[in-house]
Amino acid sequence: MESHINELQRLCEEAGDMDFIDGNLIWFGYFERNYLFFSTMLASKGAPSFRNRLLAFLIKDLSNEVDTTKGKNKDLKRNIIIQFVGSAYIGILEWWFANKMPFPPRVMAEQVGILLERNL
Repeated sequence: MESHINELQRLCEEAGDMDFIDGNLIWFGYFERNYLFFSTMLASKGAPSFRNRLLAFLIKDLSNEVDTTKGKNKDLKRNIIIQFVGSAYIGILEWWFANKMPFPPRVMAEQVGILLERNL
């Protein structure tokens, strides 16, 4: 479990200068390559501690992307935005695995990337 979180952290750092779509493509490719692990841990809800750990990781990572001083998120509560987007990301992963990855990583990366850009 810890090795996958560490690898996601490494991938996150690698994608630091990329836009949301390209960065998500790296993640969804990793999720696809490790389908058995992630589908067991997320889609079956067999390991709530992993889900919580992944959510905490996402929240920490997303905190760098939120600006509540201007634009679409002006005057919104930073913690609420981060929790909302992190929970949505986990939810889409659970859906993707539960439905046996109905879309390839590229489609997921593009769609999720666009949604992240709209909300962050």
